[in-house]
Amino acid sequence: MNKQLKIFTNGFIRENPLLVLNIGLCSSLGVTTSIFNGLGMGLGMTFVLLMSEIVISIFRKLIPSAIRLPIFIIIIAAFTTIVQLVLQAYVQTLYEALGVFLPLIVVNCIIMGRVEAFASKNNIGNSVLDALGMGLGYTLVLVLISFFRELLGSGTLTIWSGISVTLIPESYRIGIFNSAPGGFIVFGFLAALVQAFKQAVAAKKNKECPKPQEPSCGACKLACPNKVSAENTANKEESENKGEDK
Repeated sequence: MNKQLKIFTNGFIRENPLLVLNIGLCSSLGVTTSIFNGLGMGLGMTFVLLMSEIVISIFRKLIPSAIRLPIFIIIIAAFTTIVQLVLQAYVQTLYEALGVFLPLIVVNCIIMGRVEAFASKNNIGNSVLDALGMGLGYTLVLVLISFFRELLGSGTLTIWSGISVTLIPESYRIGIFNSAPGGFIVFGFLAALVQAFKQAVAAKKNKECPKPQEPSCGACKLACPNKVSAENTANKEESENKGEDK
């Protein structure tokens, strides 16, 4: 259970595709001008990632290694086309708002990276958890970026196409957040917060870790400088003892 939970939660903080791995930034900064656009792009990407990982995981042993990448692209393109047709038929405004970024899901590094690194090597259950974790983590970041950009830049929050709530008067809005530099600013702050959180967690683990050369340090499961120092000291003493014996 712990392994499955770790696979699912990897995409939220430890291996978030946007804030940690820094892949798929083009579409994420291009469509996050409103919450409606960000949520639509995130859910579309999650669907393509989930279905692609499922199919590739099922047939992973039958796909020849030499032509695996073209096959992966064909599978991803098939599900991307499904998303395009559904949005074009039922959510025309979102289809037009996403524009060229919607078909570019086919070559998005997030999907290609996960199917190559995970789905092609793991069973269907773990692949589903990985796809959901990565997809939801990606969607969460898109919604957060969209929230701050739309609120600060336009003073509104778009709940659905044509339905928005005005929260900030026009005189207090910051226009730069409607453009690309504003997207980079919001992204930078969110990435900094994630790194600060990870460093705080690592510092807490280091405080809990025993001092160097203590007997308990060798059995400690935490990865910290103290453990490395203790292991190096033990190896050095072992080498000196062997030299004296000779």
